[in-house]
Amino acid sequence: MLTIYVYVLDTLADWEIGYITSELHSGRFFKKDAGRVSFQTVSYSKEPIRTMGGLTVVPDCLVADIVVKETSVLLLPGADTWGDLKHGAIIQKASELLSIGATVGAICGATVALADFGLLDHRRHTSNGQGFLERFSPAYKGQEFYVDEPSVADQNFITANPTGALLWARQIIAHLGVFQTDTLEFWYEYFRTGNAEAFYALMQTVASDNEKG
Repeated sequence: MLTIYVYVLDTLADWEIGYITSELHSGRFFKKDAGRVSFQTVSYSKEPIRTMGGLTVVPDCLVADIVVKETSVLLLPGADTWGDLKHGAIIQKASELLSIGATVGAICGATVALADFGLLDHRRHTSNGQGFLERFSPAYKGQEFYVDEPSVADQNFITANPTGALLWARQIIAHLGVFQTDTLEFWYEYFRTGNAEAFYALMQTVASDNEKG
């Protein structure tokens, strides 16, 4: 069973995680044999946080509650408050998860926190444009691994800039293997283009999968 942990913090950028959280939580397009998923919001305290869009989120669990195993998935959204030292514990946890092959996804401001911890120094990654990490993270030493793309997957480590939320979601879903390949391609095509034919093809792949067995 996959356990999805979504780190929540004040000023969380709602739109950056919308595609991936909605699909992993609902499972509406999961392939028939994808298995169960546990979904948890996690933070440094149990106090409610306020997103950039004004939504209030009460964390389900604390950083210390994260189970470090290969089937754990940690998603780190962008926010304006990553510079606060109280977020160091979740970055340490991200390091532990990466070291055992668990999946970690980070987008926008979260990449700066990872850079501060040295986690981008030897992994292919992206962020908010050339020079962004150098400007906001003096400790950053990963320039040779920087890829100027909206989202970059390096095995179990997937990073994105704020314009790459949809591609980031696609790469995470692909890595986790919870969609059929054609379902994922039509899902991505529909949300990328709004093409109605892609939507109908998406629904057909789901219906066909449900008819199996």
